[in-house]
Amino acid sequence: MATAADRRETDSGIEVKPLYTEDDVAGLELEPPGEFPFTRGPYPDMYRGRPWTIRQYAGFASAEETNARFRYLLERGQHGLSVAFDLPTQLGYDSDDERAVGEVGRTGVAIDSLADMALLFDRIPLAEVSTSMTINAPASLLLLLYELVGEEQGVPGERLRGTAQNDILKEYIARGNYIFPPRPSMRLTTDLFAYCAERLPNWNTISISGYHIREAGSTAVQELAFTLANGIAYCQAAVDAGLSPDEFGERLSFFFNAHNHFFQEVAKFRAARRLWASIMRERFGVQNPRAQALRFHAQTGGSSLTAQQPENNIARVTVQALSAICGGAQSIHTNGFDEALALPTENSVRIALRTQQILAHEAGGTDTADPLGGSFFIEELTNELEQRVRELIDRVDELGGAVAAVEQGFVQQEIEQAAFAFTKQVEAGEKVIVGVNKYAEVDSEEIELHRLDPEAEQRQLERTARVRVERNADDAEAALERVRETARGEANLLPPMREALRARCTVGEICNVLREEFGMYDAQRA
Repeated sequence: MATAADRRETDSGIEVKPLYTEDDVAGLELEPPGEFPFTRGPYPDMYRGRPWTIRQYAGFASAEETNARFRYLLERGQHGLSVAFDLPTQLGYDSDDERAVGEVGRTGVAIDSLADMALLFDRIPLAEVSTSMTINAPASLLLLLYELVGEEQGVPGERLRGTAQNDILKEYIARGNYIFPPRPSMRLTTDLFAYCAERLPNWNTISISGYHIREAGSTAVQELAFTLANGIAYCQAAVDAGLSPDEFGERLSFFFNAHNHFFQEVAKFRAARRLWASIMRERFGVQNPRAQALRFHAQTGGSSLTAQQPENNIARVTVQALSAICGGAQSIHTNGFDEALALPTENSVRIALRTQQILAHEAGGTDTADPLGGSFFIEELTNELEQRVRELIDRVDELGGAVAAVEQGFVQQEIEQAAFAFTKQVEAGEKVIVGVNKYAEVDSEEIELHRLDPEAEQRQLERTARVRVERNADDAEAALERVRETARGEANLLPPMREALRARCTVGEICNVLREEFGMYDAQRA
């Protein structure tokens, strides 16, 4: 046993011993990749058969600027698109809403209407790319806009590939970008499941996200436990709505954070697959292997980036991305080194893109499945993480499940306590952040930062105004009324919302109808 002076542990409090031997993993039996419980990967040949998708996250200003960034990345070897939306869009407000002033295009692209979505994907063939959209409360609306753009391009729904994040529970837990109360929000989530099963069969209907939970300050165990607990809640809601878990389970995906402790992160990803396979089989009776196998996207840790000595972030991102590769991610985003200071420049996104390409082509990242499988240390960490995650999921179950645990504030409080404990350790020097509380420099070289076009917001406001002037006002009003009537009943909301968007109603107008019917969630009063 290590003494107090030389004790090492992960952020989850798992003690790391000086040496691991076969005694730590006595009786270890490893299944081949592609077989239950998929610890070693969801596919038998992993990256030998298909490398991970390089999916760089991008979005800023208006549709024109983001379209240019998309094409810049695709021309340099990116495989799939990942859309960042601005805060007004994420919260269901149009760019000309008084609450959107100063936020239009700041943290992502502004999308108010079908006109914006068509510009966003101008000269990008939707039949040839897969697109991930980080959108939650109004996820169904943005997906419907994407489908309508596909129709304009002549691409049928069955050929559209991608993912809508559509994970509203983590917004109440960690991020705060919710609109409606949890239960009507869950209705929208499962309505999207059913809609895609009928019209967009190759679309991943949810990306159950631990990323933002980790960004809020959780430990690795909390990230995994609360994410899987949310997944259980979504599955149960879908089953209650009459959907088959053997069918919708194939279209579920997950989104995890690739953080700093390389070995813990590799073990975390392996434990996630093992846990989810057991959950789907034991809780939901799933027999379809494709519905048991967890597939995930990983993004390197944004909260680990430092404004001090930002070039150090290139090393951090590389290590984090390698953990996702060794852990078997299906797609990866690598952060720009300057993102602690501003949106990334073209130079920093090119470095981030090249980082993945170097790992794939020069570092042996695609050579073999589960390269660290069988390591005494990795296997023991995987087992320890699995056990601790199971215990935390049990606590959520005792509270009535993820929705009840969120409504009671349990999950939020657990994360807040973990974040506070980590901050105290950094301030005390117990956790070293290179360039911040150790190896700091008084004078550092300034780097060039991305600057938003000051005219972009005005162009966005003018386009939204034109949409309202040029549309048929009676058709738009009638379409909104059909959305309202459906919200008052139990039918799937997506078909009337699609027709409202086709009639050139805006995202904000449709969300305002739903606000009037469902109400708005107030965390202070919940």
